[in-house]
Amino acid sequence: MSEAASKPVRQIGVIGAGAWGTALAQVAARARGLSGGQVPLWMRDAAAAAAIASSHQHDRRLPGVALEAAIVPTADASALASCDTVLIAAPAQALREVMTRLRPHLRADVRAIITAKGIERATGLYMAQVLAEVMPSAIPLVLSGPSFAMDVARGLPTAVTLAAPTLEQATDVAQALSLPTFRPYTSDDLIGVQIGGAVKNVLAIACGIITGRGLGESARAALIARSFAELTRFGRVQGAKADTLAGLSGLGDLVLSCSSAQSRNFALGLALGEGKPLAEIMASQKSVSEGAFTARAMVDLAARTGIEVPIASAVADILENDAPITDVITRLMQRPLKAE
Repeated sequence: MSEAASKPVRQIGVIGAGAWGTALAQVAARARGLSGGQVPLWMRDAAAAAAIASSHQHDRRLPGVALEAAIVPTADASALASCDTVLIAAPAQALREVMTRLRPHLRADVRAIITAKGIERATGLYMAQVLAEVMPSAIPLVLSGPSFAMDVARGLPTAVTLAAPTLEQATDVAQALSLPTFRPYTSDDLIGVQIGGAVKNVLAIACGIITGRGLGESARAALIARSFAELTRFGRVQGAKADTLAGLSGLGDLVLSCSSAQSRNFALGLALGEGKPLAEIMASQKSVSEGAFTARAMVDLAARTGIEVPIASAVADILENDAPITDVITRLMQRPLKAE
């Protein structure tokens, strides 16, 4: 892992043209301090890239949003070769494959900003660990926090956390992405920021289930509070800092994702709570609900270190074993009484 000295960002590219990747391309295109005017937005589909370039809109993912002129949609990976910094908006379970494919076209010491929130299911690795296996010389950063793609794309006020191996490295990139409506707070707690984003997705599914079941706001508030306790318990054993877990990328993102159907994970839980079959829900989604894949990886990691994660375990049981939701809720409510 390279820990290069402080240096300004010259050009930013974006990998992945889903809603989040396109919204981040908007940020990069609007941000001050970039010497290069263009922001390559790489996607697999050449025809889709040409259509977005022609219309300057991505109607499938961000309907009604006019894209900045500096964004250059492309399926040509060589367009990323001049970028010293890339924002990676590939889904967590696809990150290894995408970065392996693009590695020959990227600078070896590229600053790679991971925006996926998940744990690789096959290995139990966090995203920065996956990146280190694929591109060991890249500088890993993680961007996470309470942010919906549509809000960011429209320029609504948003604050996030940007973590890097050193605060100096995080500051360089934060300055390049900072806007009056997009504020990155810096951190050197890479593991903590990753845990907050990954774990909250699992817990948001639980909150969606409670809402879909019509169990009331009191139950949802209690679940959010106990979810934060579970996130904190898991995170601290895994090496996260308490301040990180209580910040934007932990508590902040948890509250947002547990409070709105704009969250893909909350929406998945909501549909499950309403009685819809999981296969039908997944087939109808336009984008990935990362928590559905992270639940088992989180439970397995917790088991290895003796951490109790009853809410995440309940979500995994519902997703994998089709456990009756009423029985799972009863089981949670009948756990032994203890001090908070």
